[in-house]
Amino acid sequence: MTTATPLAPAPSKALYIALWVVTVLLTVAFLASGFSKISTPAAQMANMMAWTTAVPLGLVRFIGVMEVLGALGLILPSVTRIRPALTPLAASGLVTVMLLAVIFHLTRGEIGNAAPALVLGLLAAFVAWGRRRAPIAARA
Repeated sequence: MTTATPLAPAPSKALYIALWVVTVLLTVAFLASGFSKISTPAAQMANMMAWTTAVPLGLVRFIGVMEVLGALGLILPSVTRIRPALTPLAASGLVTVMLLAVIFHLTRGEIGNAAPALVLGLLAAFVAWGRRRAPIAARA
């Protein structure tokens, strides 16, 4: 926890709880999505996510790896309290991935696919902002 200063009061308990809830939900979502992109055969993936046929399979796998690493970066530093300052960086990276996903889907006219990416990106942005505002203390 941070200490209050005259210019910046201590973050509320509600903010800490909201950040943990959103972080856990994002971790689960990105782990599931990432592992799906990494492990699903290309033909089966094309049936589940039509957009995967529009890009090289290597890019789809790369996106999956980045989602898994981002998910681990969201949760592990905070839970272990080892380098918890990495959590907002991981969240910022996921914001970037989701922003690119939104742009990609909108250029293809896939508004239905852009919406979930936008929501995940906004939630990741909340974690990136929140963990700077209400950081977790590193292990002593």
